[in-house]
Amino acid sequence: MGRPESVSAPQVVRTRPTYTKAPGARGDVRDGPATLGGQIVVDIGGKVRAPGIRRLPAGSRVADALRAAGGVRPGVNTDGLNRARFLVDGEQVVVGESAAAVAPAGTAAPSGPAAQVSLNTATEDQLDTLPGVGPVLARHIIDYRTRHAGFRSVDELRQVNGIGDRRFTDLRDLVRP
Repeated sequence: MGRPESVSAPQVVRTRPTYTKAPGARGDVRDGPATLGGQIVVDIGGKVRAPGIRRLPAGSRVADALRAAGGVRPGVNTDGLNRARFLVDGEQVVVGESAAAVAPAGTAAPSGPAAQVSLNTATEDQLDTLPGVGPVLARHIIDYRTRHAGFRSVDELRQVNGIGDRRFTDLRDLVRP
């Protein structure tokens, strides 16, 4: 039996992300490439106190985006929102509204077989609605998305554990990055 050794906690690298706002704007991003300096740009909308486009540090989560938007409005139900999910550049986070409510004016909300599921923003339940995708495969897709900072193309779906050629063929027209 060996002697006990003292162990220390790991060093905290980042305790709290910092957010920047363009001068005189409510956090609107006005210039520069989206990932300049390890940052991502996300659109935060719906029932938050200060909706708009925000520049956040790469590796930020939905909870960080909500803080950057001043938090959710009082009384808004966020039960279906995964606040621990990593964000990807160019993503839109909508709080407290259905997909139909956020469709641009003059366009119909996606429905039926023409509606593609976004690999970068879909929840586990949304992925589970795809043919041949159950809860386990949905989790694999989300895990891949998290590890690789999102999908850049539908072809990357082939690299997800559990998706072979046949399943990819069934899914490729039903999904988008």
